[in-house]
Amino acid sequence: MLSESLDRLALLHPKLIDLGLDRTYRLLKKAGSPHLNLPPIFHIAGTNGKGSVSAYLFAITKQLGLKTHCYTSPHLCRFNERIRIANNLIDDEALLRVLDEVEKLNQNTPITFYEITTVAAFMAFAKTPADLLILETGLGGRLDSTNVIKNPLASIITPIALDHEHFLGTELTQIAGEKAGIIKKNVPVISASQTKEVEQTLREKAREMDTPIFFEGADFIWEQIGTGDVRLECDDKVFTLPKPSLVGHHQIQNAALAAASIIYSDYLTPLDDRLFSGIGFAKWPGRVQFINQGKLLNYRGARPIWIDGAHNSHGATALAASLAQITNEKWTLIVGMLNTRKPVDIIIPLKNLISEIFTITIPGQSASLSAEELSDNCQDLGIKANAKLSLGAALSASSDSEFVVICGSLYLAGHALLLNDTLPE
Repeated sequence: MLSESLDRLALLHPKLIDLGLDRTYRLLKKAGSPHLNLPPIFHIAGTNGKGSVSAYLFAITKQLGLKTHCYTSPHLCRFNERIRIANNLIDDEALLRVLDEVEKLNQNTPITFYEITTVAAFMAFAKTPADLLILETGLGGRLDSTNVIKNPLASIITPIALDHEHFLGTELTQIAGEKAGIIKKNVPVISASQTKEVEQTLREKAREMDTPIFFEGADFIWEQIGTGDVRLECDDKVFTLPKPSLVGHHQIQNAALAAASIIYSDYLTPLDDRLFSGIGFAKWPGRVQFINQGKLLNYRGARPIWIDGAHNSHGATALAASLAQITNEKWTLIVGMLNTRKPVDIIIPLKNLISEIFTITIPGQSASLSAEELSDNCQDLGIKANAKLSLGAALSASSDSEFVVICGSLYLAGHALLLNDTLPE
């Protein structure tokens, strides 16, 4: 069974995680180096927005009739979500086959779950022809298992903020240095607007690799116009992008970054507005996702719900801006978090929008903060919060509230979608 295969691979995890590429290269060599037999690649690193940029790139190319592979992480409900083969999520049979193959090649050698499943993804991608591969890093960039590829079309850097400090460092320049590790010689770099110190770090790496780098706000500029469409200016050329399908001001930035990456990579020609029509059709579950049907609404008397995976300060700030766009009224917040996160980073950016908070323990996550711990943290921040036994109980308690958002963790977002019986497709 697929779940048993994934569980076995998880048991191969080394006792001490030391980020590096040696284990990945070793297994790739046994597999016949599938990473050298891939279609043209957009390689994406950053702290927030990687998945949304991937979603826009995928929607753009799919709308043009191209066959696109995608590799993203983590998944929300099913592991299959991480691997998209020629536009479609890998099916259970194909996934089980490639996982069994990579497990036999590995021969029980210690390797992280992410490393061995990334090799499996490369094996799956190499077996099926496609026009493009959208490849998202998992953690960092320099030592991320996806960074074994050669000569991508472009290296894309989304906004960089503090995250995974226990692996990447406690300073923004350290984290930026790790993300900049995907930059390769003579491969254009397209970056979102960054803080001054992050921009300097990225520029220094680009100079070292003798490659051009293009920044949002300097080399390409966007603005939303009256219809909701986006005016994008790149190198004195002006394009009109359709209104982004994903909710939030930050999603305009993500859409513009995706479009600019296509422009600067010279992947698609001739360049005109029609190339970018897919921006109006992108889907990315668990990101300010509006739920107006499904089982969860039974707890709320059919009142709608929003779900978001924001789990750090940068993500919570973007979520706050999105919620403020949706309504001027106060929100009920249902929150669950891992103990590797700081509740203050989520709660404070949302504080002025909240009428009440219900906290829950994320089911199936041993690293989850308990509902009681999280509630106590909220109280310490001067915000009243009530611990609930389950997401259903929290939703029932919110039944009188017009606007409810579930957030704090992608794991919680995935749990909510599972309960709602609306799996990502």
